[in-house]
Amino acid sequence: MNQVTHSVEAMQACIKACCHCHKTCLQTAMNHCLDAGGEHVEAKHFRLMMNCAEICQTSANFQLSDSQFHRQICEVCAEICEACVLDCEKIGGMDECVEACKACAESCRKMVGVKH
Repeated sequence: MNQVTHSVEAMQACIKACCHCHKTCLQTAMNHCLDAGGEHVEAKHFRLMMNCAEICQTSANFQLSDSQFHRQICEVCAEICEACVLDCEKIGGMDECVEACKACAESCRKMVGVKH
């Protein structure tokens, strides 16, 4: 498999992971967290989940448009997803969100290192 094919496949996988994470974080925040209340709706946590959803959508958009800045956005996306993982694990009850964020962070980290 040549480098260009690998790059395209890695980007497609990353776009998919970012879109899934965006959907999962948004749904978890708007449904589970709002219903659960307490720590789930504290400003710091809720803001982080919304930021995570937003950066995942942005990362997917930058990759879809083949932006020259997609690697930088992927790097920030991975950092935010990793922070979201830690916060969601600490509070608990958001396993689907944790898994989506872990997968997205891993995929984004791979994209940062892929040569185009």
